[in-house]
Amino acid sequence: MPTAILIDGAYFIKRFRSIEPHNALDPVRASEFAFRCAIAHLSDGGRRRDLYRIFFYDCPPLEKKLHNPITKKGVDFSKSGEAIFRLKLHDLLRAKRKVALRLGHLANDTPWTIKPNVIDELLKGKRKFEDLAEGDVIPNARQKGVDMRIGIDISSLSIKKQVDQIVLIAGDADFVPAAKLARREGVDFVLDPMWQSIPMNLYEHIDGLRTTCARPQRDKEDDAPAPAAAIPADPGE
Repeated sequence: MPTAILIDGAYFIKRFRSIEPHNALDPVRASEFAFRCAIAHLSDGGRRRDLYRIFFYDCPPLEKKLHNPITKKGVDFSKSGEAIFRLKLHDLLRAKRKVALRLGHLANDTPWTIKPNVIDELLKGKRKFEDLAEGDVIPNARQKGVDMRIGIDISSLSIKKQVDQIVLIAGDADFVPAAKLARREGVDFVLDPMWQSIPMNLYEHIDGLRTTCARPQRDKEDDAPAPAAAIPADPGE
């Protein structure tokens, strides 16, 4: 039976930019990187597995016109580099063979928030609130429906016996309930966190941990796991 590869788009883009910061807004390189990372998982212990499909989960970019709360100036986010990158990336992925693009949506409300590094400086007394500049705030565009789609697809693929292996490129615990269901259905569940370290308690909910992309020379996650650490399944799962 074949392998299905599921990619959490927001997580992938964050890790891609950490690994190749010079290509942060290059949609062509990002689409190729995602496809190659996925296909590399089909080489398993010297044998070649069949591919069921690659699923890429994301949301359309923010394209609203908002007013910056510091300067009161209007900002058209449809013309931002991020929006252009995301839309082009989605088009490129749609055109790739065996790739299915699953899109959620953004929350209707888009409040502004202060950048994390600026909040840290404010708390440490290095900055004053009245000194905030235009670039110190960003809109908090929240994704909706992405985790739900990932969970539904994992469950459907497992229950319908369409695959015997699922590879998930992600890094948080939201997938755990679906992963447990897949394992109970006899599916080999592999996690690829792209060199990001994961909490120890996640190991018990996966059958293997494997990263296929090249490790970045300078990565903040120096304690990231080995690229192909096989973890035996718990017979009770």
